[in-house]
Amino acid sequence: MWAAAAENISENRALKGCLFPAFWQRPRPYIGLMKFSEHLRWYRLLTSWAVVAALAVLCASLMSTEALAQTSEPGLFDSAIEQQVRELALAAANSAAAVASQGSASSLPRIDISVGALDKRLRLAPCQRIEPYLPPNTKLWGKARIGLRCAQGATPWNVYLPITVKVYGQALVSLQPLAAGSVISAADLVKGEVDLAEDNSDAVHHSAQAVGRTLAKAIAPGQSLRLSHLKVRQWFAAGETVQVSAQGSGFSIVSEAQALTAGIEGQPARVRTEAGRVLTGVAVGERKMEVAL
Repeated sequence: MWAAAAENISENRALKGCLFPAFWQRPRPYIGLMKFSEHLRWYRLLTSWAVVAALAVLCASLMSTEALAQTSEPGLFDSAIEQQVRELALAAANSAAAVASQGSASSLPRIDISVGALDKRLRLAPCQRIEPYLPPNTKLWGKARIGLRCAQGATPWNVYLPITVKVYGQALVSLQPLAAGSVISAADLVKGEVDLAEDNSDAVHHSAQAVGRTLAKAIAPGQSLRLSHLKVRQWFAAGETVQVSAQGSGFSIVSEAQALTAGIEGQPARVRTEAGRVLTGVAVGERKMEVAL
């Protein structure tokens, strides 16, 4: 029986080979080789895209460089323009320095002007003639700016150039550390050269303005004494009789009036005259007020 079964198996194999020769005799594929080929195909595809992207970046860089060369203004910061800016700033700062020095006869204020630079990211069209100018309502004091405009060019533009104005003059400085709330004495102060423009508050030039006053802020040794460091004074209270001085062109009138508000140093106050007229002026001293006509 076992011999007969073996002969049947042999016959079946032979029959299968005859009926399905392609399937039975085809060699099995090598899967490892197929995977390697697939990886190679994707690698070549990604490499080609990387080359394309690199070329695009290179082209964009060349285009931006060309645009920069076309829009940059090579003569924007030449010596002639800088000199014009300095002269304009010096002329405008001289008048402010004369007021800040309060007519000090010891020495005229020394002015130092530093010209800054425009933002490097700024791109300006070529211009044949650039004009510096002073913007309206600009005080060249400390950190300020000067306007620059293209007066002759295909594309007009207007920018602002930062500058720093330092005005050195004589003013009072502290000899020692002074805490807030302390009363200033003559021994606490001495004259020295300071940058009058380093603070928006006016510097104190005369000891009579500071001696006996109370400090609102602490100051360090060698620091310039400013009006903002002093506590404001109340010159009169509401209801008190005040001497009113009215200043006009070539004349001055002094009369008495009743204060309607408190007279805080340097601040507006209101009074009523004997005729019933309400005037607004500035408190300037003990029960004194000035009115500009």
